[in-house]
Amino acid sequence: MASSTAYEAARSIEGGDFKSGLLRHGHGHGHGRTAHNMSSSSLRKKSDMTLVSRVPWGNLRSLLANLQEIFLGTKLFILFPAVPLAIAAHYFHFSRAWVFALSLLGLTPLAERVSFLTEQIAYYTGPTVGGLLNATCGNATELIIALFALYEGKIEVVKLSLLGSILSNLLLVLGTSLLCGGIANLRKEQLYDRKQADANSGLLILAALCHLLPLGFRYAIKSGERAVTKVPILDLSRACSFVMLFAYIAFLFFQLKTHRQLFEAQEDDDATAEEEAVMGFPSALAWLVGMTIVIAILSEYIVGTIEDASESWGISVSFISIILLPIVGNAAEHAGAIIFAFKNKLDITLGVSLGSATQVAMFVVPLSVLVAWIMGVDMDLDFKLLETGSLIMSVLLTAFTLQDGTSHYLKGVVLLLSYFVIGACFFVLKTPPNQTNGINSGLLTTTSGVVAA
Repeated sequence: MASSTAYEAARSIEGGDFKSGLLRHGHGHGHGRTAHNMSSSSLRKKSDMTLVSRVPWGNLRSLLANLQEIFLGTKLFILFPAVPLAIAAHYFHFSRAWVFALSLLGLTPLAERVSFLTEQIAYYTGPTVGGLLNATCGNATELIIALFALYEGKIEVVKLSLLGSILSNLLLVLGTSLLCGGIANLRKEQLYDRKQADANSGLLILAALCHLLPLGFRYAIKSGERAVTKVPILDLSRACSFVMLFAYIAFLFFQLKTHRQLFEAQEDDDATAEEEAVMGFPSALAWLVGMTIVIAILSEYIVGTIEDASESWGISVSFISIILLPIVGNAAEHAGAIIFAFKNKLDITLGVSLGSATQVAMFVVPLSVLVAWIMGVDMDLDFKLLETGSLIMSVLLTAFTLQDGTSHYLKGVVLLLSYFVIGACFFVLKTPPNQTNGINSGLLTTTSGVVAA
């Protein structure tokens, strides 16, 4: 009943009967908004449908309503021109660094719109299917970039970009949120539900263990003075990937079925007016497919021009992959998490930061390993010593920070400074361009010379 009611409301809206559509169907569909949905909704703005409602032709009115909702229904609409500019820069052979920069900027509003469209679809499919769709599309940008990078054999770009997404969520987003929320609520006690944080922290520690084992396996072979072969490490990595995916499926069942009350987002007074569908199911699905195709095009540009941007800007590929790609690609979601921290709604903030980190670590990373296996590409979970050490320390630091169920600005300061230190480390670490296409390369260069890995 909820799905059919929402569909009728959306059809009334698209048909031009905007006010009556909202008043008749109200809120009570209860599709169960997640922290990701709530975070993205903080960057949305209401569209004025007055002019569109005056269009006499129903099909044209519906199309114009969808276009207005898609392109003007977000506060990031100012970045949409970057999408056609990136495509034009590619076809007219502008500087490849410009293609990279414009493509990266264009991904920001597209990622936010994908989150909006998955929420619209959830009104008709119900909370369980909607939650699964959100779990699949929540990090669509990272997954698509990873697939294109794998296709071009840029395994290090895949590893560093996915690692950077985890680190930015755990340290940058969560740290900034706790810092800003603590300063904005100095005279209030900031509390959050530890159960949700504990569930995510446990999965992140499992992910860290699965990254540590191939690295330890490689060093164990070296210490025995035996030749290092890729096959045992690959076999171990693929086995760990299956374990991680099984754990993530169990987590989804835990989150969407048996313990979903732990992950229900706090209701926000400003967002309750937006608790109804504004698009029909066919329109939302068609736009979701279209947005995904555009994201794929821009992702292909990014992967193909990252080395040129690195050379043009004088910044290492490792720094661009681990710092710039995750920050810009998920800027909308990150901004939403910080906004809710200002409002002292830390459960939503934790749901976004920890939820995204868990999704990348337990779903996108192992899926990339298995897809690479299918493609005949040898990608493993050995992210090298420096990268794996950064991941493990970040996970442990986050887990210790969230163990008491309360927050203050000093916790945010510690997480942010940790991110800056890691970022500085990869900034001074220069990876030669020919090493972005291989695994476990032997040499790394710094600003002062060459060292053995």
